[in-house]
Amino acid sequence: MTSPDPIRLAFFKTPWPTLGVLAAYLLFVLKVGPKLMDRRQPFELRGVIKAYNIIQIVYNSALFVYVCYVVFSFYDLRCPITLPLGHKGKDLERLFANAYYINKLIDLVETVFFVLRKKSKQISFLHVFHHVSVILACYLLQTLHGHGGIGAWMVILNLIVHACMYTYYLLSSISPGVQKASLWWKKYITIIQLIQFALVMLHMIDMIMQSDCRAPRPGIYAFGFLYGALTVMFSKFYYQSYINPSRKKAKGSL
Repeated sequence: MTSPDPIRLAFFKTPWPTLGVLAAYLLFVLKVGPKLMDRRQPFELRGVIKAYNIIQIVYNSALFVYVCYVVFSFYDLRCPITLPLGHKGKDLERLFANAYYINKLIDLVETVFFVLRKKSKQISFLHVFHHVSVILACYLLQTLHGHGGIGAWMVILNLIVHACMYTYYLLSSISPGVQKASLWWKKYITIIQLIQFALVMLHMIDMIMQSDCRAPRPGIYAFGFLYGALTVMFSKFYYQSYINPSRKKAKGSL
């Protein structure tokens, strides 16, 4: 028998808690925050950001190990579906799904730091869309299809990416010298993200092609659309940030 799920009762009984958090996030990072910081000096948050990055590295790494245990112990790896009520792994599945959802909420703090440090260039449409869309996807997946299931491999890959990303952020926050030395692998964070998107979409295609896979088709199509959109936007970001500047520099040296 499964135990009560306080996270589901708090966040998934109605859409308002999730929508309220996202509305407050958008209002602060796009309107209220920049207005409050307009005539103020940027906050020096080096110590806070270091602590935040360390917490994210530990959280993502530990959750990665836990999710792998659940997925490899209880799921069909090619066609992962939500475990039925009464299954011996159901509480474990609930825990990993809820922990991942909470982690996505914690990710929103990163943009708050951008606002307080007056790093407005980093608050791009891609950045905000990515955060908001992933939280909405987690909410819809949990409410429509239950914990875990088709999002399992997406979660595993995403945790790897974020552990790498926050390791880079931690290194770059130590000092300007370390930040400069670590810039060479900054672009590879985006490459890893693009590989993640490609693997998720291939997994979704594989599930659709399996005639005996009972994974919910609407969820598969929704994930495919979301990750297709993210692939286009991240590819554009990669081109504009790393390929186009190199071409301009090469032309200028002729």
